[in-house]
Amino acid sequence: MSRNNHNKGNRSRGPEPPSPDVIDASDIVDSIDGEPSLRVISRLQRNGFEAYLVGGCVRDLLVGLTPKDFDVATSAHPRQVRRLFPRNSHVIGRRFRLVHVRYGSQSVIETATFRAAPQETSGEDDLLIVEDNTYGTAAEDAMRRDFTVNGMLLDPYRRQIIDHVGGLRDLEDGVLRTIGNPFIRIPEDPVRILRAIKFATRLGLRIEEDTWEAMCDGAEDLSRSAPPRVTEEILRLMRSGTALGAFNKMRHCGVLGVVLPDLDEFLGEVEGADRIHEKRVSNFRALLEALDSSVHDGVDVSTASCLALLFHDIVEVEANPSTRTQRGKPGDFHTVAGEVLEDMASNARLSRRDVGRARRIIYQQRIFTAPFGRRFRPALFCLSEEFPESLDLFRLRCEAEGEGWDLYKAWEERYESAITLDDDEVESERRQARRRRRRK
Repeated sequence: MSRNNHNKGNRSRGPEPPSPDVIDASDIVDSIDGEPSLRVISRLQRNGFEAYLVGGCVRDLLVGLTPKDFDVATSAHPRQVRRLFPRNSHVIGRRFRLVHVRYGSQSVIETATFRAAPQETSGEDDLLIVEDNTYGTAAEDAMRRDFTVNGMLLDPYRRQIIDHVGGLRDLEDGVLRTIGNPFIRIPEDPVRILRAIKFATRLGLRIEEDTWEAMCDGAEDLSRSAPPRVTEEILRLMRSGTALGAFNKMRHCGVLGVVLPDLDEFLGEVEGADRIHEKRVSNFRALLEALDSSVHDGVDVSTASCLALLFHDIVEVEANPSTRTQRGKPGDFHTVAGEVLEDMASNARLSRRDVGRARRIIYQQRIFTAPFGRRFRPALFCLSEEFPESLDLFRLRCEAEGEGWDLYKAWEERYESAITLDDDEVESERRQARRRRRRK
């Protein structure tokens, strides 16, 4: 069903819920004793302001996960927060102004003022939010968050969870839904489509039917979102440990063709694909499955590694004259890798360092299976800056393809030997490499 067939209405969420659900949170509060965000809330409350833990940290605590961040929402405006924390805070953001309060070198507490529903959009019939600094109450702030499971408040000193949006019920039922009409909430910020996929796969939630329909209907709107935000969400999906499920959902709701068009074209149609594209999808799914297993084992996946994993198989196809789809004859493998990565790099404003590193990781995959030439020094190759990431991608490819494991173990042994070399031994390897070049 098209979004145009739904009543857009206006942004008003209707009257505030008269009586939120409140449950005791003593066990949860005891589990986070000593968390620096509690110091922020304590100072705000002592100075007469409302303040709560909000968003994903409350959701994660309820399902027994350890939150990565503890965010605070308060009735204090950014300047008032700054006055209470003059030495360890600063205001950030334009579209959404908030305060970072810092404790030590590691702990940064994001502290935001309660928001109400925005009153203006980027056009008369356009729901996209371009500014979000309309301040409101705690209830209004809960109502303007994206999904019900992210809309609960935790007061650590009253030891209560306050739920204005039905998040407790949806969390118990295993349902992900927007707060309010999804055909308004998704177009307000299309990146919510990627966030919905992330939460659904990470927490094992079923996406409510209207929310899923609005996601499919609004997939094209992601092209209007800031490319760095979109890219960051894609990278989070890849590092989530549920990348396989996330990319399945991205394909089925039409998002992959908007955010990664080259990959979507490479994989082909979701239904009715020919044998070649079915094989590509099968290989890509196996690669994501291996990636998820690696993440569960505690492996950190860099941005360059994510890019190399996404685009390696496309580079293989474009480097082969018989399968190439781009104009002209292919150059060497390194050149083709640059061609494939360039479009995404420029659109997403990725750092040149990450793109260059991804390009080298892709190029080095061929070295793992190539016979040694007379000038090749395996130890120097193992000591190259991006070798650990290259070897890790080769391991994932071996796991996904079910072959080449002996080669991977041999390179792992060479790497372990190479990192034990002292400076004189490394210099000797370099001299021999230079001598080979002069002889040639």
